[in-house]
Amino acid sequence: MKPIVHENELTMSSLEISEITGKRHDHVIRDISNMLVTLDIDAPQIWGTQIYGNNNTRKVALLNKELTITLISGYDVKMRHAITKRWLELENKQSVTLPNFTNPAEAARAWADEVEQKQVAEQQLIEQKPKVEFYDNLVERHALMTATQVAQKHNISAVKLNRFLEEIGGVYDGRVKRGRVFTQSFIQQKLGELKQTELGYSQALFTPAAEMWVAERLYSEGIVSSSYKSWMQ
Repeated sequence: MKPIVHENELTMSSLEISEITGKRHDHVIRDISNMLVTLDIDAPQIWGTQIYGNNNTRKVALLNKELTITLISGYDVKMRHAITKRWLELENKQSVTLPNFTNPAEAARAWADEVEQKQVAEQQLIEQKPKVEFYDNLVERHALMTATQVAQKHNISAVKLNRFLEEIGGVYDGRVKRGRVFTQSFIQQKLGELKQTELGYSQALFTPAAEMWVAERLYSEGIVSSSYKSWMQ
């Protein structure tokens, strides 16, 4: 078999492929396994495991661009287009053009841009400080919370909060019809965890970081602006 190396190489995870294409993750894993067998590729280094939910584990894979494009060649046009757009985003983030430091004018402009960016960043920190202090007081850092508990902190109902989260998208997986389950992206960002209740049901719980994330969006939409202002006064 032909070995394949991924060291220092840009990759995309099977979880992200699942999220972007809408395919079930176990089906993506199956497709990857079948592809490697067909191509006679031995690539143990692309495989790993992820802990999720109530200490459950699942198999995940990291694919380079060549294998990702090969994998999605069998998918429909919309899926291929979505993956292609994501790869372009990843590559654009990775590419950095350095200024020509042998050119005094270009070097001076680069230095001025860096100073300007630092000034902007410092100003943003100053502007964000009141909100950061507000959220520091708001968040109980060592507790997972239900949607009801998060909503109570803002004097709104869990129904209203969940409707708001469904409208902005990216929080709950709309493909799951029974109960609410976080998207893989939301979990990977450490904003939510899925825990099992004593009765064995899956329960979506928000992390302290997610509570801050939710508060920021409620504030930006004006839903909790009054409580924020009253805290500031």
